[in-house]
Amino acid sequence: MVSRKTMALVFANMHDRSVPELTEIRSMASLPFGGRYRLIDFLLSSFVHAGITDVGVIVKSNYHSLMDHLGTGREWDLARKIEGLSTFPPFSSEDSNAGVYHGRMGALFGIINHIRGSNAKYVIMADCDHVANFDTERYVEEHIKSGADISMVCCKLPWAEDLGRNCVCVSSDETGRVTDLFINSRCDEGGAYSMNIFVLERSLLESIIENAHSHMYSNFERDVLLRNISRLNLHCIMHDGYVRRIYNNKSYFDASMSLLEPEARAALFPKGKAIYTKVRDNAPVKYGLNAEVTNSLLADGCIIDGKVENSVLFRGVTVEKGAVVKNCILMQDTHISSGAFCDCVITDKQVVVGENRELSGHISYPIYIKKFSKV
Repeated sequence: MVSRKTMALVFANMHDRSVPELTEIRSMASLPFGGRYRLIDFLLSSFVHAGITDVGVIVKSNYHSLMDHLGTGREWDLARKIEGLSTFPPFSSEDSNAGVYHGRMGALFGIINHIRGSNAKYVIMADCDHVANFDTERYVEEHIKSGADISMVCCKLPWAEDLGRNCVCVSSDETGRVTDLFINSRCDEGGAYSMNIFVLERSLLESIIENAHSHMYSNFERDVLLRNISRLNLHCIMHDGYVRRIYNNKSYFDASMSLLEPEARAALFPKGKAIYTKVRDNAPVKYGLNAEVTNSLLADGCIIDGKVENSVLFRGVTVEKGAVVKNCILMQDTHISSGAFCDCVITDKQVVVGENRELSGHISYPIYIKKFSKV
């Protein structure tokens, strides 16, 4: 448990434009992942493991799916009379004419009264564009020990074509002090990427919000961190272990496929640090006489009577007799009819693939089928 009182703020929509197809009807925070989870589950679970019970989720658009998923916060032990889970609407609470906020600073100004009313000493802010088993307790304790004004959680990522898009590369010295930031830039070899997780004192955050509002600043990294890099003591905290960044459909596909590796699953779901999610009461997977399943993850409620290979199937997926599913991500209640063939396909919820249909993408360019589609 963290040694000092800490509150958490989650930005649900900050990276929706990175995966526009997948977030057309939902926020990035509620993007399904790994057969039964949403991206926000990994953050909320880490907060609970660290003893953080004051959690605010800032939404902007397409948040009905997220609200349905979060409910009262009971699954994460955040349904509390004092503190617990709070969800903040996308309009400013202080200026009724402000409209939808712009950038992280606009979002924070909209909830400044909530921040002022907290008795927490520290604040951890996080986006929902990374998949990891976050060690929130270590982040806060290392920030306190470093004596920094603001700590940024960073990670190393393997090279990818579009990795620099909407990304912040961090340079730091041997002590961990940040010396420079490069926005929308790919890191050189050995560089670290910001995971969009920040730790700082609540009083400093209040001051930053007020100053940003008076100067009409909207971008936290560009207008606050980069502008004051010589004045503020910025500290880099390196995340250890499994991490994947979701920044386009291909990265989502690759992150999902990585879960088929036992080492990746063990790193993301270690013993003693469970990832909690909304419970849906389904029967176990039902395998028919013709079922063939190889190297795949199948969630509860699936009915399989065809061939499934190297795929991730969410709750309630049906694969009929004679159907073949290879290298696919099939979201909740997808139905693959008999004789159909799917390879390198991402289906959203409640998609129906008709009899003898053939859908084929490529590992380098998986195809996406939108929610409720009938092919």
